[in-house]
Amino acid sequence: MSRASKENYVLFDRSTKAFVYGFQTNAIQRMLDFDYICHRDSPSIAAIINPSRAGIHKAFWGSKEIILPMFRTISLAAKAYPEADVMVNFASHRSAFDTSMEALAEESIRVVAIIAEGVPERQARILGATARSKGKIVIGPATVGGMTAGAFRIGNTAGTIENIIASKLYRPGCVGFVSKSGGMLNEAFNIISRNSDGIYEGVAIGGDRYPGSTMLDHIMRYEENPAIKMIACLGELGGEDEYRIIRALQQGKITKPLVAWVTGTCSPFLPASVQFGHAGAKADTEKETAQAKNQAFRDAGAYVPSSFDGYGDEVRKVYEMLLASGAVAKFEEPEVPRIPADYSKALASGDIRKPTTFICTISDDSGDEVLYAGKRLSAVLQDRMGIGGVIGLLWFKRQLPDYAAKFIELVLQIVADHGPAVSGAHNAIVASCAGKDLISSLCSGLLTIGPRFGGAIDDAAREFKHAREAGLSPEQFVADMKKKGINIPGIGHKIKSTKNPDKRVQQLISFARANFPSTDLLNYALQVEQLTTAKKGNLILNVDGCIGILFLDLMTSCGAFKKEEIDEVVKLGYLNGLFALGRSIGLIGHILDQKRLGSRLYRHPTEDIAYMMPSEEETSCSRTA
Repeated sequence: MSRASKENYVLFDRSTKAFVYGFQTNAIQRMLDFDYICHRDSPSIAAIINPSRAGIHKAFWGSKEIILPMFRTISLAAKAYPEADVMVNFASHRSAFDTSMEALAEESIRVVAIIAEGVPERQARILGATARSKGKIVIGPATVGGMTAGAFRIGNTAGTIENIIASKLYRPGCVGFVSKSGGMLNEAFNIISRNSDGIYEGVAIGGDRYPGSTMLDHIMRYEENPAIKMIACLGELGGEDEYRIIRALQQGKITKPLVAWVTGTCSPFLPASVQFGHAGAKADTEKETAQAKNQAFRDAGAYVPSSFDGYGDEVRKVYEMLLASGAVAKFEEPEVPRIPADYSKALASGDIRKPTTFICTISDDSGDEVLYAGKRLSAVLQDRMGIGGVIGLLWFKRQLPDYAAKFIELVLQIVADHGPAVSGAHNAIVASCAGKDLISSLCSGLLTIGPRFGGAIDDAAREFKHAREAGLSPEQFVADMKKKGINIPGIGHKIKSTKNPDKRVQQLISFARANFPSTDLLNYALQVEQLTTAKKGNLILNVDGCIGILFLDLMTSCGAFKKEEIDEVVKLGYLNGLFALGRSIGLIGHILDQKRLGSRLYRHPTEDIAYMMPSEEETSCSRTA
């Protein structure tokens, strides 16, 4: 069904195409996995909108890999894919309003789901009013999403694939469900699937005081949809949204059987003025209590259990009544779909085995902390082995005599090696396996050093130094870099995060604070880090940035360098030279390791390459054209 031909009551169907705003790889894959088990003809995601970069994202469609386009702006994505009429917005609460308003301004986008919590109430009201004025729908803010069973899923709605299959959400039932609480959505899906033929559509509007669309908005769509035979809802204490539904029942606007429950019946047993998790979940009057609302639902003709424990019983009672009347008919359950196991999970569980590509006997970066010849980096630093000790471990796999470490020795030890998988070491190993001499192989590795690998030390030092000298506050610095569309050098790590901190950075900071006269630029950088990690946990101060910033602190505070000399150090690339010098130790170690092992010419395994050639028809068309 095309967007133009959709009835007003249809939120999503099997042809729905969506944009995902924000590079949320887990949510993207979960949406695709849902599409796959629903046997959709094509993925529901038309494109990803990633303000950081454009290009492509590789994801799985069952066991095959597919490519999703990635755009930096909503307008570019909408122009390229006018058939996409949904945007799943994973922007933070700081930018959710602007991005959602931008999406609503696009003629082709009619539904915006806002996942972010903490959107200011004034902005939420503007979003809702704007959507209504344009005949569009906002779900959220603070929603976990919604779904049409067997057709389309917003982000992480309904949790794992296992839970989706258990709740039979891969095919449509006859129940339309709406809830304020996203946390109760999964539970309700499960209850409804066990007591009826399951969900047709389910939506969590979010627990904010002013959601973009109300429970009644969705119930009235369910009332119009002939595929939905019964309606279920879960409200909560506080506010009067449920009374709008009750009035619609009383006025005969809702004719389909409605199973309702309002959570929060425990509130009379708690201290006065207790507010539950949601912004609107606080009863300021007797009328707003869960007990009053549940009784009002009963009086209006809804099916209301005596407690939440009986919610499923009421659903079953109504469903059996519909069966008896012939309004719904039982159908044969389709075969339960299956998603292929992820390689990493299957490998970790021991279900499969695969030969390794090459052997490394000098370092290991597969755990929480890099190992040099079996010795943890923290132990190398604790034993104060110095540069000679690191060379001994990585080249000769021997522990040399101890000596006192200075700061530059500390830097060289920390950057000396980070395993065989990073680009520099990989290049040096491949060159060595090809029979190249040590110097040629070392150069092969060193040539990879640049902006994306070890070359951010100078860039971080220059940008943080400029911002500090210009008198920019951390907030102004972050905003200025975002306005320029430039990632902050020295910020961000692929693996490490606030929950999985980089111990190398911790060691550097600890050494500096114990030995440097002052660490003014480091303190400034850590204030910037507080802002960036508030947006995303892995936007931490990384080891490159920490080295560059601390070197400037060292030169500034020791009194041995003039300002012009410090400027020249940054300009001429001294600091990147530290990385090249230190990393050479590890590169040479990898080269000698492969030569000792007698490794043969390296060829990348074909099963690790996605071959995506144009079809013969496409090639023929191209020649004809």
